[in-house]
Amino acid sequence: MTAMTTGNTSRADANRRRILDVALAELLRDPDASMDQIARAAGVVRRTVYGHFPSRETLISTLVDEAVGALAQADATVREGVSDPAEAVARSVLAIWETADRYRLLIALAQRTVTVQGIRERLAPLRENKIRILRRGLDEGVFSSPLPAPALAYVHEQMMFAVMEAVNDGLLSAQEAGRSAAATVLTAAGMPAAAATALVAEVSTRP
Repeated sequence: MTAMTTGNTSRADANRRRILDVALAELLRDPDASMDQIARAAGVVRRTVYGHFPSRETLISTLVDEAVGALAQADATVREGVSDPAEAVARSVLAIWETADRYRLLIALAQRTVTVQGIRERLAPLRENKIRILRRGLDEGVFSSPLPAPALAYVHEQMMFAVMEAVNDGLLSAQEAGRSAAATVLTAAGMPAAAATALVAEVSTRP
C-alpha cells in the first residue's frame, strides 16, 4: 500500500511540475491562454489541471511564487562576497533582469490577476535586501538621495516594472534593457549617469 501511495504521489508531483512548466511556456506565448489550452499542451485532461490548481488565478499565483523564488536566488548568488554597494546593486539588477526577462510577460499578467499588495508581499524579501544595500550606500556616501532607503527601494522596484512594461510594449529591446535598468536604478540612487553606465558596463564583463 505504501509503495502504491508513493507511486501515486510521485506521478501527481510529476504531473503538477509538467503542468507548471507547460503553463509558463503557454502563458509566455499567449498571455490569454486558457486552462483548456494549458491542459491540451500538457497532454492531460482539464480535470487534472483543476485537480492541482482550482483556478487560473491560482495557477498564475503559483508561477509568480516560483518566479520570485528564482529572482531571490539570482540576487543572493551574484551579491555574495561583494562589498561595494554600487556594484552590489548593479549585479543585483543585472541578475534579476536576466531571470525576470523569462518571466516578464508573466509578471505583467500577474499584475492583472494578483493584487498589488500580493505582489508587494511576494517581493518583500528581495526588497529587504535592497534596503540594506541602499542604506549602506547612503551611509557611506556612495549614493545620494532625498529619499530614505526603504522609499528608494520602492522606487527601484517600480522602475524595474516600468522597464519590463517598456519591453513588453516594444519600446525597448530585451537585449539592452538589463544594462539600461541597472544604470537607471543607480542613477536614481544619486550616482552620476556616466559613472553608473561605466560601472554597469564593467560589471557586465566580469564573472
